[in-house]
Amino acid sequence: MRALITNDDGIDSPGLWALAAAARDAGLDVVVAAPHTDASGVGASVLSVREGNRTAVHPRELPGLPGIPAFAVEGHPAFIVHAAGRGWLDPVPDVVLSGINLGSNVGRAVLHSGTVGAALTAGLHDWYGLAVSLDTGLRVPEDPHWEAPAQLLPTVLDLLLAEAPGTVFSMNVPDRPVDELGELREARLARFGAVQVRVVHRDGEPNGTLHTSVIEPEAEPDPDSDVALLAQGHPTLTELRPVREEPGVRLSRSATADLSG
Repeated sequence: MRALITNDDGIDSPGLWALAAAARDAGLDVVVAAPHTDASGVGASVLSVREGNRTAVHPRELPGLPGIPAFAVEGHPAFIVHAAGRGWLDPVPDVVLSGINLGSNVGRAVLHSGTVGAALTAGLHDWYGLAVSLDTGLRVPEDPHWEAPAQLLPTVLDLLLAEAPGTVFSMNVPDRPVDELGELREARLARFGAVQVRVVHRDGEPNGTLHTSVIEPEAEPDPDSDVALLAQGHPTLTELRPVREEPGVRLSRSATADLSG
């Protein structure tokens, strides 16, 4: 099975290398393609740095991954996934693994995650998608436990590949040694996420400036949510749905008349 490994932290992230190594060790045929620089928070953007209609691709050799083809792409994660299915990679991937992200991707705020955006884009191509994130908190540790999500990858891949093509999972893992992890649990998305961004407008320049800070939500998360379960030491797994229509829009008689002219 062919696996495209990508992320939003960039080609030089040790989390990306750890995920690629874990996928290789799980028996997948691995190719790595990730943004040339950090692209966190871009969601499912398909923006790329273009000169005319050209987006630069730079072959790379990654630590601990001899013989694995790897590319730094001047584009966002979802752009890389789209490119893989629109004529770049042959054969195309069967599964897209995105991560390992430095920091959790939880709650409805996953909408903004480039890590999750790449996995959801895989689903739009009817490929399997898996976003993998390490819950390191706001302070980045010196030695993240990349081995924790890597250890869980074979189990989660078995669960994912038992579903229909196009299925997308998001896995979050506490930043703990493997022997300190709790049981893998299915989790609902928290109402927002583990943190929220606060924005304040300040005067002082012609039109002022917007200053951002990160704060923790005041409300307690639901006990079966991803935020709550991670805090208890449980790795979490959540199935996500790519964008699709929801039938049942109720149009009034007057609105129907307006639409018909």
